[in-house]
Amino acid sequence: MAELTAFEQGLFVGILVGEGSFGGDGRQPQITVRMHTRHEALFQWIAARFPRTKLYGPYHHGERSYYQWMARGPALVEDVLPVLERSLTPEIDGHAFARFEAMKQKYADYIARIRARAEL
Repeated sequence: MAELTAFEQGLFVGILVGEGSFGGDGRQPQITVRMHTRHEALFQWIAARFPRTKLYGPYHHGERSYYQWMARGPALVEDVLPVLERSLTPEIDGHAFARFEAMKQKYADYIARIRARAEL
């Protein structure tokens, strides 16, 4: 993954604060962003900067059309979490920060295992 500029880092964190879902599937954490297909260029921009993440879609359900971006596994722990840990604070958005911290706490063992493997 290439180093992000300050602008790119701020834009990415802003997208996650405004549109991101911080959660998991019970076994591993994940961050998801789902938005209308009119934001395709933005999703392509994210996928280019975080190539180990996944972009799904476009999906068309009824009158809804959207893309879904997901970060999980080593891509989440090694690429995305460090950006958020450097930038997301309670002063920026207390609610998003609390959701992010809750995800990290719930999946702390998983995150620690991935980070330990990366150090080998």
